[in-house]
Amino acid sequence: MKKKEELPECPVATTVSLVGSKWKLLIIRNLLQRPWRFNELRRDLEGISQKVLTESLRSMESDGIITRTVYPEVPPRVEYALSDIGESMRPVINAMADFGIAYKQNN
Repeated sequence: MKKKEELPECPVATTVSLVGSKWKLLIIRNLLQRPWRFNELRRDLEGISQKVLTESLRSMESDGIITRTVYPEVPPRVEYALSDIGESMRPVINAMADFGIAYKQNN
């Protein structure tokens, strides 16, 4: 998790630094539905590379936005879900969806 001193002073810049990439926002969008496994995310997020997905998930886990649960099974099963902090992004993602719908209807 980033320390307060490492974050930008502007709250919008802080949010952008945590979830501002295209892929992180789409990962959050998916995780708002339910927990997902790595390969499910990779199949659903058309165009994302394994490397970028891995880096994005690790970064968001480190920042406390998502949780990673490893189930002691053979073969191992890992699920990613939103943490409480990640869940608090729901109104932001919903507002982005509403904007996208309105924009498409008006253009």
